[in-house]
Amino acid sequence: MNRVAGRMRRRASHAVSGRIRLGTAGASPRLRRWTLALVLLGVAVLPYPSLGAISGTPVAACRSGCRAGSVLSMIRWTQALLGSWQVVPGLTGTVPAAGLAYVSVGDGVAALGAGLTVSGYSAQTGASLWEQTLTGFPVGAAIVSVRTWPGEVTAGVSYTSGGHPQRTEVVLSASVGTVSGRYPAGVFGGAVWGSARYTVIVGPTTVTSYDNATGRVRWRVSTGPVPLAWRADAGTLYLAESAAGFAGSAPVTALRQINLVTGADVLIRPIEGLSFPGTFSAAFDGVVLFSTATGVTAYYGTTGAWLWTIGGAVPEGTDPRKQLIYLSRGSSLIAVNPLTGQVTATASGSAVDGSAGLYAVWDGVALGLDQGGNGDAWGYNIGAQRVTLTAAGLGWPHYFVDLSGVGGSADPASDLVVIAACTQLAPSSPVSATPSATASPSVSVGGIPGSTPAQTATSPSSEEAPTSASGTSGSGVSPSPPPAPVQGCLRPELVALNL
Repeated sequence: MNRVAGRMRRRASHAVSGRIRLGTAGASPRLRRWTLALVLLGVAVLPYPSLGAISGTPVAACRSGCRAGSVLSMIRWTQALLGSWQVVPGLTGTVPAAGLAYVSVGDGVAALGAGLTVSGYSAQTGASLWEQTLTGFPVGAAIVSVRTWPGEVTAGVSYTSGGHPQRTEVVLSASVGTVSGRYPAGVFGGAVWGSARYTVIVGPTTVTSYDNATGRVRWRVSTGPVPLAWRADAGTLYLAESAAGFAGSAPVTALRQINLVTGADVLIRPIEGLSFPGTFSAAFDGVVLFSTATGVTAYYGTTGAWLWTIGGAVPEGTDPRKQLIYLSRGSSLIAVNPLTGQVTATASGSAVDGSAGLYAVWDGVALGLDQGGNGDAWGYNIGAQRVTLTAAGLGWPHYFVDLSGVGGSADPASDLVVIAACTQLAPSSPVSATPSATASPSVSVGGIPGSTPAQTATSPSSEEAPTSASGTSGSGVSPSPPPAPVQGCLRPELVALNL
């Protein structure tokens, strides 16, 4: 698993994966380049970055120079977090003192998973709705993804059985938190669609829809002998057919398209050529993206027809409200029409000078987070080219990611974003790094290692393993820098922001 995660981390560092909403940034060479270029979009190849990540509070630039008059506050609500939390300098921020945490926001619920406990909060008010500790798992088991759906919450639990990594997806009621189902899942799979009535799970060799009331199989589609890279797009699931499967998802000879409601299965082959170029990196609004070291190519998801190519670009995320795909090109962020490839807006790197990162975009407004004890959140209007929203004093902010694109800090259907922050530190007594910053990967993502690796926090089943500061893993690489000191947090909070 570590070798696979290492290969995927290296692939991500060569610009073949990443999405804006996968925000908790890692310490890859690409990330450091973008920091210097001042266009850090929170492309997280690790839900919890290594301790060698950038530290310190950035110098304010745009946030003091591009505001015109008063700026609205972004904070919707705050909620105290239970348990022991700590802060790590740099991009890691506020995290559990032991293990990892995951958050997913959507359909009226903000759900947080840490260890084997899932907590539900009202997305509107932050009020605590329920708390459920998952039982029946072996020692060492941990939640590695949390995803929210209409009427239900799913939590992926990773553990070892018979010397092999295993994953089980637990289904909980979104309103009261009671467990209504437990289904086997692929280490790099998990829930990709759900409701109060049924749940669709990506397993090692199948995609299966279960009836939540009875646990019976509604439909099942075989996907072959090896786990495949996948991406969900609304009610459609795409799986990349490749000889090596998830571990080596290029070249992709075909896309398996599955209707998540009916289970109807169609094989899509490229109209031009024998394979799609590069790695399957995104699916949005009926368009699928493939990435190589030279750029991004888009195809129509239902026919395999070529749509457009943009050289030197890297996929970063989407804006569901405006139906745009965001790419980074050079030191700029560009908004692209998914069907035509037309660039509709550009944000220059200089616009966010001094920022620690832009993490999500909703209705043309990008979320920026400054790190450190005096952390700020701010909304940068890409069209107006200025900051229109702010929230000060969010110490050591942590943005939760799910590299599958399902789950994480940002609600895909609204302007709500949930992060963790620390409002009061414990007495200073630096200690060595804990597993929360160096834990093994979480493994439930659609085609990329990370927090499912979503997300955001990671654990044994994240889809990506920690690596050295050079962005590589394994022997023969430069050693990582010494761990940064961590400090306890007396008042950790879950903070909801409006974009």
